[in-house]
Amino acid sequence: MGDSFTEGIGDPAPTRPGGYRGWADRVAEELSRGHDGFAYANLAVRGRLLQQIVDQQLAACLALRPDLVTLSAGGNDLIRPGGDPDALAEKLDSVVQILSMNGATVVLFNGPDTGSSVLGRIRGKIAIYNENLRTVAARHDAVIADMWSLRQLSDPQMWDGDRLHFSPMGHHTIAAMVLDSLNVAHTLDPLVPKPLPQVPWREARGNDLVWAREYFVPWVVRRLTHRSSGDGITAKRPIPGPVFGTGAPLGSGEGPRPV
Repeated sequence: MGDSFTEGIGDPAPTRPGGYRGWADRVAEELSRGHDGFAYANLAVRGRLLQQIVDQQLAACLALRPDLVTLSAGGNDLIRPGGDPDALAEKLDSVVQILSMNGATVVLFNGPDTGSSVLGRIRGKIAIYNENLRTVAARHDAVIADMWSLRQLSDPQMWDGDRLHFSPMGHHTIAAMVLDSLNVAHTLDPLVPKPLPQVPWREARGNDLVWAREYFVPWVVRRLTHRSSGDGITAKRPIPGPVFGTGAPLGSGEGPRPV
């Protein structure tokens, strides 16, 4: 359950359902190894706010009677003016209670440390939300996937060109962290970013202008016109199924399991 983060935006894969892979697909690939009856669904849709995730995904999730649920929500709320980390956590608490009462193991994601990113201005709100999530997790015996402590994410190569979503390397790194949090053995070796050359000040400012034109301005326009990047988008894997082989969704790139 979730938004663009769980959908996999920033990690393009044209042969897969929805055209993106992401950390969730990578985790499912690892969990499926040696388990012929494994089935995976991904209900996340980009741009969704917390209440929209609850309204549009919770009932569908419960109907699947899952053993494991990952829930990342609230990030799109926090970046908006007036996003209240206390109110969001209170709303999330009731969702986690419902999920845990139905017997699922629930994994919650806290937010990464955005101090060195374009989201640096909301770093304090993210920190408050993260502490609230730890309380929610403790109350319902949920697992915290701790992105705040994942210091590898401070490297710019972990982020997509839009500076808001993670790159394939970032998604890979997060997937490994999730599996470690679940105490699941996996084959995802650490990826080490290569050193980047120093960028002259003038070139860096030019890159900032390009980013603002291509990503920031369209985001502002969507906010002003009450549109979302997820308008008209549906979940890429609404029905649980195998990750590989017979029965995998069309466009899943069937073939040898990736290593």
